[in-house]
Amino acid sequence: MGKMIYKIVPATLWQEAEAKGVFAGAPVDLVDGFIHFSTAEQARETAARHFAGQEGLLLAAFDDDAFGPALVYEPSRGGALFPHLYQSLDPAAAVWVKPLTLGADGAHVFPQELA
Repeated sequence: MGKMIYKIVPATLWQEAEAKGVFAGAPVDLVDGFIHFSTAEQARETAARHFAGQEGLLLAAFDDDAFGPALVYEPSRGGALFPHLYQSLDPAAAVWVKPLTLGADGAHVFPQELA
């Protein structure tokens, strides 16, 4: 098993993908031409920067080895390498999917697996 990577996604979008058996990406992914993922170290900043105050989100975990050469680590914020997937994915490939709720302070509460 490789490194775990994470996708923050609205629950409604994920449920549609599960029904279809394919996740092509969120609107920002479709515009950019790849599915954005975060490493464990990047997930909290991604949530704060791109999903601040949003409810109804899920955090889906994936094994980066499962994607083969379609997954590329590329420089983004501050030169950090972010995992980008250049293909759609089967939602069933997720190792786990958990709610990403908002805490009383307005920040997202991450599952213990990401602690």
